[in-house]
Parts: sequence; structure tokens; C-alpha cells
Amino acid sequence: MTARPCLPWPHPVLKTPAATVDAITDEIRAIWTDMIDTMEAMPGYGLAAPQIGIPLRLAVVDCSTERGQAIRMANPEVLHASVQPREHEEASPNLPGVSAVIERPRAVTVRFVNEQGEIEERDFVHLWATSVQHQIDHLAGKMYFDRLSPLKRKMLLAKAEKLRRRG
Repeated sequence: MTARPCLPWPHPVLKTPAATVDAITDEIRAIWTDMIDTMEAMPGYGLAAPQIGIPLRLAVVDCSTERGQAIRMANPEVLHASVQPREHEEASPNLPGVSAVIERPRAVTVRFVNEQGEIEERDFVHLWATSVQHQIDHLAGKMYFDRLSPLKRKMLLAKAEKLRRRG
């Protein structure tokens, strides 16, 4: 398929909760393929459909070292999260040039609809857990920097704007 361009923040699609996917169709599978191509072209560990302008609850995640292990998810939701936190530096192609250390649960159990249209529950840990949670935030209309304090968020966005102007 093809890599698609990522919307620039603050595009409204990035700030709006995505719509539920009713059925896994060939069109949905084609979107997932484009999302994987886009994720690999970045390169990145995950991508949510709103990042490329598709307001549906679709995400892909691949944190494998060899790649080619992407998990396709529709309507993902966290069922359980560990109390043990994990910090990781996060970024987004929607706001290039900046990143921040974000604390999230180290492990999560996620329910989603898989490529076969079946409901699946899967445990994710470490980087996989971080990436899945990052994508679920996108599906809720949130960016990673929404988890920062107001001051840190303001500083990060000011830095991103400065980089954009230098362009």
C-alpha cells in the first residue's frame, strides 16, 4: 500500500475522540496496511488512524526488534494497568522535533478487535505497553504532551513552534 502524511498538530482530528469501528472490512484492513507502511517510514513503534486523518478507533503497534510483527487493533481499551510505572521518552510525527519523558503503567491488559474481527485480550509490557497506551490516547483525542504539567506542556509547544517557524 502506501505511507500517508501525518496531520500537523493542532489539527482538529487530533483533538477529537475517534469513532468506533463497527466491522472489520477490506477497507479497514487496507487502512491498517497504510498505517503500518506509515509507521515503518517514520520509523516509529505505533500509529493511530487519527494521526493520518482517519477519525476511526484503529491502531497499529510494532515494538519488535526484527519488525514485521505489527499488531492491528480496532477499538482498543485498557482493561487493567499495573501500578508499577515506567518512564519513556515519547514523541509524535504530528509535532516533529520535540519529545518528553512520560510516565505510564509498565504493563497493561488491552481488549481490542483483531484483523479477523475477533475480540482479543492481550497483555503488553515495557515498550509495547507504552506504545499501546500512547495510541489509545490518540484515539481519545489526546497527545502525549497532554500528560505533562501545564508549564512543561507550554514549554514543549513553544519549542515546537520555534522549530516550525525555522522550518
